Amino acid sequence: MSRTDDPDSEDKTTDTEKIAESNPIHWDEAPNNRKAPNERRTVSHSEEKDDAKKIVTGEAKYTADYAREFPDLAEAEVVRSDIAHGVVTDIDTSAAEAMDDVYAVVTPDSPEVPEKPYTSAGQSYPEPSPWDLRVLRRTVRFVGDPIAAVVAEDKDTASKAARKLDVTYDEYDAVFDTAEAMEPDAPQLHSADDVENLQPGADYERNIEAQMSGEIGDVDAAFSKAEESEDLTVIETEWETPYQSHCVPEPHTTIAHRDEDNRYHLISSTQVPYHTRRQLSHLFDVPIRDIQVSKPRIGAGFGSKQGMITEPLTMALTDAADRPVKVETTRREQFHALRNRRPARVELRSVVADDGELEAIDMEAVTNSGAYGPHGMTVASAVGKKPLPLYTHTPNIRYEMTAVHTNLPIAGAFRGYGAPQGHLAVEGHMDEIARELDIDPIDLRSRNVISEGDLEVASGILKDKEYGRRIRSCGLDECIAEGRAAIGWDDVDQPEADHLHRACGMALTIQGSGVPGEELGAAHIKMNEDASFILQTGAVDIGPGADTVMAQIAAEVLSVPPEDVLVQPSDTDISPFDHGAYASSTTYITGQAVKKAAEEARGMLFEFASRMLGEPESAFTVDDGAVISEITGESVSIEEIGYESMYGDEVRAQVMGDASHCTEESPPPFGAQFVDVTVNEETGEFEIHDMVYAVDCGVALNPALVEGQIEGAMHMSYELATGDGITFDEDGQPQTLGFRDYDMPTTADQPPLTSLIVETHEPTGPFGAKSVAEIPVNGVPPALSNAVRRAVGVRIGDMPITPEKIAAALDDD
Repeated sequence: MSRTDDPDSEDKTTDTEKIAESNPIHWDEAPNNRKAPNERRTVSHSEEKDDAKKIVTGEAKYTADYAREFPDLAEAEVVRSDIAHGVVTDIDTSAAEAMDDVYAVVTPDSPEVPEKPYTSAGQSYPEPSPWDLRVLRRTVRFVGDPIAAVVAEDKDTASKAARKLDVTYDEYDAVFDTAEAMEPDAPQLHSADDVENLQPGADYERNIEAQMSGEIGDVDAAFSKAEESEDLTVIETEWETPYQSHCVPEPHTTIAHRDEDNRYHLISSTQVPYHTRRQLSHLFDVPIRDIQVSKPRIGAGFGSKQGMITEPLTMALTDAADRPVKVETTRREQFHALRNRRPARVELRSVVADDGELEAIDMEAVTNSGAYGPHGMTVASAVGKKPLPLYTHTPNIRYEMTAVHTNLPIAGAFRGYGAPQGHLAVEGHMDEIARELDIDPIDLRSRNVISEGDLEVASGILKDKEYGRRIRSCGLDECIAEGRAAIGWDDVDQPEADHLHRACGMALTIQGSGVPGEELGAAHIKMNEDASFILQTGAVDIGPGADTVMAQIAAEVLSVPPEDVLVQPSDTDISPFDHGAYASSTTYITGQAVKKAAEEARGMLFEFASRMLGEPESAFTVDDGAVISEITGESVSIEEIGYESMYGDEVRAQVMGDASHCTEESPPPFGAQFVDVTVNEETGEFEIHDMVYAVDCGVALNPALVEGQIEGAMHMSYELATGDGITFDEDGQPQTLGFRDYDMPTTADQPPLTSLIVETHEPTGPFGAKSVAEIPVNGVPPALSNAVRRAVGVRIGDMPITPEKIAAALDDD
């Protein structure tokens, strides 16, 4: 399915051999990790999501629901900048402070507000993102920058008091376009002296947050060769994506108070409790031991809660008001003042032989970080290094990224983490190659795409050292075949009307399973007398059902029903450490820690069974809630062991297990997205008949939850392809203030969805699993753009795809 490494480059071959030696195809997999489908008792079964009934009945408790536990709780209102760029010269707080039931008014000058710079990005230590934020800001850089806050008895009083603050600005010129922002005479957002930025390529005089490039082979030589050869073709394309909102059901909310030991306790809707604790400790100069972060149920995250957004201000306000404080953001703030998917512009050039084999890929991305830099470099890097591994055997690849500041809202982490922007460019470009060479788009991809056993090096293109990962599982062939059949690729019936044209488009997708070498998950499991288990992890279930899958993994090891494994919510005082919920890591990283911990507990079950039955520990296995001797057939129930372990006469020890997991591996899941569309050439209007997504996520540990992830991600991907995104006027004022202004498809708008699961086995994952949460968000924009191109011959490369753009392109054509 893919080519071998270029034999003409001795140096490259030598490098590849070195990388290959350290990434062998064989993986030393535990025998119990690979189970035939009929041997799986709990994994691969569609167990009901453990919190499903609580959510639909309203019994689930989110952060805001904990307010009732604090009788003296105060509420806060944040005052935000109403200009895009300038300096706050004065804040008159007297009128607000004179109001009844107002407990505190804080500004950047208040003693409770730290002066230190920090990053809100919830990333591993040390954070790669620049420290360029302040809790409250004197210099404002976008409409929505927080400049003050009011704490009062209730939200209504706080809001009224906030409106009484009289703010005076010295307004500066602003810039909203990344190309204009890099011009020498553009307004400058940051001074290098005020920012701690270790990222490469930063140039604040040109509003550049970070800039990197990397190369495999010799791209310039490949293009020079193409100029002299009739057998090589050069293809050039441009692509653009807009801002996109996470649209989380639960807005960002934090409750902060001091407990009876005068420690800070924050209850917060966060994806990263442990990162948040560490970063708050740095920001406030408070020992880590004096901060507790509790994560209750979260009403979705999608990356929006991978960082400290409401926590720092809430912590400052509880000191200022000397009582518990709740900060709950509004829907308007969610859209323009917090975090969004960053816009990107991508240019892509390629050299391709007449037979369709790729000779070179040259990709350049410019991303809009907005006013500050959380996740700026890492997302911009991912725009290239996420999709390029699909075509890792291209002998010459170059990628250059530039993250740029503008006076627009802050971009952050978002499901897919740069991959949707990159897939649009790469997979749209592949169809342009196929069109130019008159090759079927699927056949073109099959000649170049990665496959099982390959050594993938393109994801390391920006690293300063040799890098490669072995592909030990890849079901792309099957994904393509099943998606092709389901969409009817080879049997498209054209409408009878001459002005209607129907076609299918497709795109391949790839992601990762955690951040290689930079993740850590830990788990602790203990047994009760009745053979039920308490499982604690620091992982964060942000809605997809991670807790359910963790219970299934433990139950599979211990041979007990999943409902007998009770998973506790993450709390930094109680739970084992975990980096948090991001990078599609929970099942792959924390799931392995859970499996190891459960195996340790199972070992203790065998120790007690050995004493109780007088047989060696090696003789035992577990089955259906009992420990059974494979020699004599004698057995003892796990419940009997529970009572014996805690109350027996000889040895007493609680059955438990502890384990951690980290790895340099990050096996990619793979997928194929298909879209069937009819386009009206007279109006540009289009109808999508079906969207089919086939995914290889290794072994699907809970097929129903996997299908839920596919369908939810496809909906989000469809929104990126067709929605207007978040818009602003010429002064940077937000025009998208709520769901009524935001073009998110409703259930009535959503085209039919078909999800297909292709099973492979990933030897490095728990029971063969890889990730699935992010990869389906990558495919709809390129697949739909490709379908429209095949239907009526015009290319829409700047998202969203709209009837107006199609009609205009047809007129131009």
